Formats: sequence, structure tokens, C-alpha cells
Amino acid sequence: MTVLPADDVHLSGPPSRTRATIAISVVIPTLDEARNLPATLDTIRWADEIIVADAGSTDSTVQIAEDAGAHVLRVPRTTIGAQRNAAISIARNRWILALDADERVSPELRNSLAQLCDGHVAEHSAFRVRSQNWHLGRELRHGPWGRDWKVRVFSRDRRFSDARVHENLTSLDDVGVLDGTLLHRPYRDLSHHVMKVARYASLAAEDLRSRGRRATPLDLTVRPFWRFVRDYLIYGGWRDGRAGFIVAAVSAFSVFCKYACLSIGVRDTGMVTRD
Repeated sequence: MTVLPADDVHLSGPPSRTRATIAISVVIPTLDEARNLPATLDTIRWADEIIVADAGSTDSTVQIAEDAGAHVLRVPRTTIGAQRNAAISIARNRWILALDADERVSPELRNSLAQLCDGHVAEHSAFRVRSQNWHLGRELRHGPWGRDWKVRVFSRDRRFSDARVHENLTSLDDVGVLDGTLLHRPYRDLSHHVMKVARYASLAAEDLRSRGRRATPLDLTVRPFWRFVRDYLIYGGWRDGRAGFIVAAVSAFSVFCKYACLSIGVRDTGMVTRD
């Protein structure tokens, strides 16, 4: 696979129209997502256009996407927001659905998207969708994971921020809600969860450092404690049993790691990945 400079993109793979029923463009950022991508693509076969923005996968991600009839953009050494934006910039439809490779579209959400594209949904520039999160063998119905709404459907003129983590759409002032859910399995197991939050902590610290932020003793002590109290007690994570306690504790750990990385000046210059 040819690797191009970070500011360039390369398009490959023919568009698939054989199963297109909904005039929407689905954009998916990837990096070594061969484990997750097939199931995601299987739930969006009805989309008129699928664009996979790949950051330099070394597994079979690109081949899987091309075999499914998706466009593949090579967008190496960049942020996830930039991957999404590159895909949006070449989309041919008015409406965009932004997915991660570990998310699946429910039948109810598919129906909502069909109604939107047919003009049967109240007009907004973007729409929130509820994320139905599964981890540690169960759906997390409470805590922050049980109230997880993401703006993932929007008009083609919108773009994502360039944050290293938690990229968001910019200039949102008219947001509606769609029925249906994104089925999300973000981690393979607990060890994958812990490794992933540690990786994201260094990237989040870079975002803070770029804004001139510095870590204080309160950041290293009070913030992690407050995160656990918020997630487990205030948001009701305790109602998810043992899993709720574990994810609240790991969330607090992620806050500590972020400010620890900021405090000691740890820098991460690698590619951003969801895995």
C-alpha cells in the first residue's frame, strides 16, 4: 500500500451501488481494524456510499473495506478528526453518518436515516444518536455510558475538530434527535480497556499542553476522585453492579493518567487509533 504525505489522500476501491437503498454517505476512520470492520460494514450495506479513511493499517483492514465495495482513503499520520474530515470532503450525499469501526447501526436507526433522507424528519443541521454500550459481558445502562449521546448524523458542510481525542463537530447550533441506537463494543476485555485509556491519556495531555495547560496537585488528586464519585454515585453507575464499579474506577484512573502525563511532560507522537 502506497503511503502518502499526511496532507494528501489517495482514493481506491469502486463504489458499491448494488445494495444502496438510502442516500447517505457513511464515513469510518480506521487503523488496524480488521477485527471489528466486517461486522460494522455488514450493518450498513444499505448505504449509498461508504468511505473508509485509513491511517496506515498493516493488517487486512483496507482489503476488507475494498472487498465490501467501500471507497478507501489513505490518510496517514493524522488525527481521527482529520480522517473523518478527509472522507466528508469527498462524500457525494447531503447527509453524513460518522461511525467508528467498533459501532453497529441498529435496524431502528437505519429506518430513521431512511426517513431523514426521504424528507420525513424535521429539518436540522445535525442529529444526536444514543450509543448503546456493551462491556464486561453486559450492556451498561447507567452511569455516563448509559447516557451516551453522540452527534453522528449531519449535513455534508460540517467538519470535526482537530483534537487528538474526543474530536467533536464544530459550529453546532441546530441539533435534533434520531430514534435508534449505535451498538458499541469499545473494548475486548478489561486489559484492553486499561491499555486503551492509558494510551488516550497521553494524547489528551498533549491537547491540554497545546492550550497552555499545566497540571496541579489538585488535578492529580481531586479530579480522579471526583470522576469516580460522579460516574459511580451521581450518575448511578452502581446500578450496573460490579461492571459499573470497574468502569468508574478505570475512568478515574484515566483522569489520573492524563494529568500525570501532563505533569511529567510525557509526549505521544504516534498515530491515533481507536484500538
